[in-house]
Amino acid sequence: MHIADILKTQRPTLSFEFFPPKTAEASEALFQTIGELEAFNPSFVSVTYGAGGSTRELTHDLVVRIKTTTSLDPIPHLTCVCHSEADIAAILERYAKAGVSNILALGGDPPKGLTGYDRAKDAFQHAADLVTFIRKFIDTGAHPDPRGFGIGVAGFPEGHPTTPNRVLEMDYLKAKVDAGADYICTQLFFDNHDFYDFRERCQLAGIHIPIIAGIMPITSAVGMRRMAELAAGARYPAKLLRAIQRCGKDEDAVQKVGIHYATEQCRDLLDHGVDGIHFYTLNKSHATREIYSSLGIRDSAAVRPQP
Repeated sequence: MHIADILKTQRPTLSFEFFPPKTAEASEALFQTIGELEAFNPSFVSVTYGAGGSTRELTHDLVVRIKTTTSLDPIPHLTCVCHSEADIAAILERYAKAGVSNILALGGDPPKGLTGYDRAKDAFQHAADLVTFIRKFIDTGAHPDPRGFGIGVAGFPEGHPTTPNRVLEMDYLKAKVDAGADYICTQLFFDNHDFYDFRERCQLAGIHIPIIAGIMPITSAVGMRRMAELAAGARYPAKLLRAIQRCGKDEDAVQKVGIHYATEQCRDLLDHGVDGIHFYTLNKSHATREIYSSLGIRDSAAVRPQP
């Protein structure tokens, strides 16, 4: 389903993110997770794309498998780095033929092995350029939906790690929206005040498309440190750090604290009219299932206003 239709009929949306596994064993484990989460009837699920297109085929295969073997609506990520126009056009054509309706367009990072990679070689220097190209794909007539692909872009409530100028950051986000983005999905955050401030700044900048909040529950102390490295600039509020400290080396306690904290984030976001919540699952279902249970919902539709 085109994201415009999803956002029109299913707000607030609840959705999940997966990453493509690299082994057959991991793939089967992921599909057990997908089966456990499918029962919650998410509005959509997204599938990540490795730095520089390093998981190009894995991402495509996972998206197609989800599309053909489950009831879920997959949205593949697509990045600018290390790609030519021909590369992107070929990827879009394959997704169009597979009946995929939406794309999450990102700037992306170069692979770790490409130190000092020259971005000037890329056909698309910024995510806004990629959005423009995807939007023009409608002119080829290759997509079965006359509207072409629905397009999502990233937002950064805590600030973009490479753009310390917060005013300029909003100009860049506005450029992506003006290029044709249908919605914004945010990077993870742990203080809802950052999200609410980001949402207000979007309104002031003339950005009026839906903004979906990205939530990643902390499930281990090691995972928290890794998260801080991967999501550069991620801020952990003192109250969260204090709660994690009280757990000591009890990883079960850390997980309970992290899930409780994320649940309270979600409850507050829903109470404040969030357009949607996107769970970064790390290919596990436990934390997400616990959050649903604590919120008292068995199905994603339960969070939506009833007629």
